[in-house]
Amino acid sequence: MTEEGAPTSNFIRTIIEADNESGKHDGRVATRFPPEPNGYLHIGHAKSICLNFGLALSYGGSCNLRFDDTNPSKEEMEYVDSIKEDVRWLGFDWGKREYFASDYFEKLYEFAVVLISKGLAYVDSLSAEEIREYRGTLTAPGKNSPHRDRTPEENLDLFSRMRAGEFEDGAHVLRAKIDMASPNINMRDPALYRIKHEHHHRTGDAWCLYPMYDYAHCLSDAIEDITHSICTLEFEDHRPLYDWILDQLPIEAHPQQIEFARLNLSYTVLSKRKLLKLVEEKHVSGWTDPRMPTIAGMRRRGYTPAAIRDFCDRIGVAKADSVVDLELFNFCVREDLNKTAPRVMAVLDPVKLVVENFPEGEEEWLKAENNPEDAEAGERQIPFSRELYIERDDFLEDAPKKFFRLAPGKEVRLKHAYYVTCTDVIKDAQGVITEIRCTYDPATKGGWSDDGRKVKGTLHWVSVKHAGEVTVRLYDHLFAKENPDEVEEGKDFLSNLDTDSVKTLSSVFVEPSVLEATAGQRLQFLRKGYFCVDTEDSEPAKPVFNRIVPLRDSWAKAQKRK
Repeated sequence: MTEEGAPTSNFIRTIIEADNESGKHDGRVATRFPPEPNGYLHIGHAKSICLNFGLALSYGGSCNLRFDDTNPSKEEMEYVDSIKEDVRWLGFDWGKREYFASDYFEKLYEFAVVLISKGLAYVDSLSAEEIREYRGTLTAPGKNSPHRDRTPEENLDLFSRMRAGEFEDGAHVLRAKIDMASPNINMRDPALYRIKHEHHHRTGDAWCLYPMYDYAHCLSDAIEDITHSICTLEFEDHRPLYDWILDQLPIEAHPQQIEFARLNLSYTVLSKRKLLKLVEEKHVSGWTDPRMPTIAGMRRRGYTPAAIRDFCDRIGVAKADSVVDLELFNFCVREDLNKTAPRVMAVLDPVKLVVENFPEGEEEWLKAENNPEDAEAGERQIPFSRELYIERDDFLEDAPKKFFRLAPGKEVRLKHAYYVTCTDVIKDAQGVITEIRCTYDPATKGGWSDDGRKVKGTLHWVSVKHAGEVTVRLYDHLFAKENPDEVEEGKDFLSNLDTDSVKTLSSVFVEPSVLEATAGQRLQFLRKGYFCVDTEDSEPAKPVFNRIVPLRDSWAKAQKRK
């Protein structure tokens, strides 16, 4: 967003503002988000959601949620419900403007009858393979079907019988009669209807004749009086067909189709077909797997709606395809969570630290700020005792000069607590360190010294006596390659899966307040990253934490280098 939250300008806004200035559409702005209910929405859809609903909000217009449910063999109510949940979660409301293409099946059929009657559509009885052969290539024109010259009467009779269920799937299709020699292959008599004896999730078995996407989409836009039909770039070559269909029919509205570049994200696949393959072949635990780029997966992992909206605004709206660095998205997530996530201490790979001069059996409760970025976040009490856990990699027995954490004879700060100095190390028979001994300076309570001495290292820790034990999952990219579709000959995108994209830690020790965290709650584990309580696998007082993002921000550092 620009200063004071104003929406970022883009070429689509320029078109709308010019339309409003000229009085086109009487100054109205009506958009729509038209998902197919054949899978879960992903981050690419989030860009379209933010764009369509955002335009409507900016110009005092409306945005419809319309389900393009014209292919019953792939559609389910589960997907319809998940789409509605995702749009709401992102922060948008369609009010009473929820529609389905299936709402218009009868009207779409009547429009097809008009086209047939005008000699602009015909029933073709070629097989699907023959239709492909007749269509030609990008460099060679197609040729007319032998059924192209059927009379309107013959076509109307066949089309009526297609609806009545007299024919098997694939026996006939209804095609527009345009130009088989058109340089735009989409205009070479495209199919408008096909026979599908499939049960529909809304209309049941009332229909066995279903409209094609290009036909249903433009007419649904017109029926709903949409002004600006925002599509992704792959529909640019379909725009002449969009306009042709509307121009041939007695319909007043003629929306303007505008195309923008879809989102491509590094280390990520956003093809719904490929995401479905990941789910069906169980490379992930399902559509809501926290490694998936689905909105549901991102919600479960702990990403925030605000971060996703900010990301979509930062990447902008362009006319040319490009790949966005995943680290920019992670930067947006950190920016949001830094302001809102409470800080706590958790030790992921523990080793015991014994404070020899702290009295045995005693404990002390220390003040700790919940979030230094939020003045209203307040403070909490954390327990300190003789035996603590620290991270194993925060200690080196033979430390190099620039190692600023704990080492023999070295002094460091324990966050919110005291300065401690290492005095001894205990090992087992295999030479593995099992315990580190230290002393603390009681005069450094709160982690600060009054005598002016400074330490460079600050460690997080947890009291052994008070520690809670939780499970933590550390996520990495689902794909090991920046471009997952870049594969060796004979292989597919699955060959680039990262086989170590999740690491589960079953014995992570946390300060006691963390056990009270509820499903979906986000916290910063000091020095380790941002984490969220898993909404599916957690139990009361037994939270399972998903790491949302680590604290390192390579994207922000790269921008500074520029």
